[in-house]
Amino acid sequence: MSQSATLQRVQAVDFYGRLEEEVRNHSHGTALLFLYCAGNSSETEAGQAEVQSFVDQLSGVNGEVLLDTNTGVLAVTLPGYSLDAAHYQALLLKQHLQGRLEQADPRITLAALTEVPSALTLKQMAEATKLSTSSDIHIFTQEEADSGQSRILIVDQDATVREFLQIRLTMQGYETLEAVDGLEALDLIPKWEPDLVLTELNLHGIDGLPFIHHIQQLDMKEPPKIVVLTEKRVEQTISQCFQNGVDDYVTKPFSPVELDARIRRCLH
Repeated sequence: MSQSATLQRVQAVDFYGRLEEEVRNHSHGTALLFLYCAGNSSETEAGQAEVQSFVDQLSGVNGEVLLDTNTGVLAVTLPGYSLDAAHYQALLLKQHLQGRLEQADPRITLAALTEVPSALTLKQMAEATKLSTSSDIHIFTQEEADSGQSRILIVDQDATVREFLQIRLTMQGYETLEAVDGLEALDLIPKWEPDLVLTELNLHGIDGLPFIHHIQQLDMKEPPKIVVLTEKRVEQTISQCFQNGVDDYVTKPFSPVELDARIRRCLH
């Protein structure tokens, strides 16, 4: 691993670990707000300064404003705030940023959790904020946090791809299992009952649409969601997959962060 990659990993651990500790220190409860404004580093710094000035003027609130330097996402703690009160302040903060920063289009997520969130849940919230396409304030629910316990079967004949996906998804909190081809996958699915199958179309034994069809014909109470992750970019193939019940279709090479978001959408 390169020194820069190692540094980024350490910074991320420090950010989420510090944030988790900050929440834990307030036994009476803390509202959490994540904010992201796309832009360069100077705009991110300006946004952080504006958010800090907004929090500082809140009466009786000793809130923290932390920046994840890897993603540009800001985290704000509001000790003692209920969700309703935090939502009102989030609306005011959004108006404040739009008035102070040119072309500001902030994305905001608020926590609605019943217990102190783990560093993994905090990471989910931050990524959901950055990937949001809506200007509406998003309320992050306990159901979204619990979705990390879902089971995902990874089906790909490339061992390197399987290893990467297994590590990535495990870090996101999912249970994972691997299959090297379609026949092994069809044997594992009814036994392990995954919530989602993440599969390549180019497989040994049985592949493509016949493989998808066989998954859907398995005798299961709840058949798994199916996300195709493949090198095939032919428009007709993509169309046929969706017509045959595939929940999402991602082409290689792919963005891991985008794949995370698509998987979460399929599991909700």
